[in-house]
Amino acid sequence: EVQLVESGGGLVQPGGSLRLSCAASGFTFSIYAMSWVRQAPGKGLEWVSAIDSGGGRTSNVDSVKGRFTISRDAAKNMMYLQMNRLQPMDTALYYCAARTVYIDYDPRSYGYWGQGTQVTVSS
Repeated sequence: EVQLVESGGGLVQPGGSLRLSCAASGFTFSIYAMSWVRQAPGKGLEWVSAIDSGGGRTSNVDSVKGRFTISRDAAKNMMYLQMNRLQPMDTALYYCAARTVYIDYDPRSYGYWGQGTQVTVSS
């Protein structure tokens, strides 16, 4: 059974940091590109950050460049999102998603999804 389980969300003040984790199981993690996708209240899905299957290539949406860093640990079947200098506009439900091999910026191309972890940035 394919499982993606996110953790690490919470309430943080503007300017603070959080580290999201995604635990993957039930599929060959090493051949899947991984992404973080978020959904703010009342809005659609927004692709945020991606890492290719080998971990050598990453990409971020412009609004998080210089603040968010995506990484993966093949030995542990884990993916991470280090989020620094968080802003209220980052408030959303953050999903971990997987697709075979190549990065894609369209959330609809991802076949495996987790349940999400809530990130709230507020003073």
